[in-house]
Amino acid sequence: MDTANLDTMAKKLADAALTILVRTCREETAAASHDDLEAACDAMRAKSKQVMDQLLDDVRIAPWAAENAFRCAALDLAQAGIATLRKA
Repeated sequence: MDTANLDTMAKKLADAALTILVRTCREETAAASHDDLEAACDAMRAKSKQVMDQLLDDVRIAPWAAENAFRCAALDLAQAGIATLRKA
């Protein structure tokens, strides 16, 4: 697999997950401290390998559903950040 394409996909996935996080938790994000935001990002980073592996498996199994697999992966990452941010 081409690692440049994998890096690009990972960056797009991170952008999508952060967008979901901010749009879902607008008030929490605005009121959060730097440490709280960093903790949310840390939770997303911790989950990223598992999510990327699942995304790649899903795309291998059903390439026609790649866009949906990407969206699900972004939601999974965002959920990790949202849960952490809402606990803070």
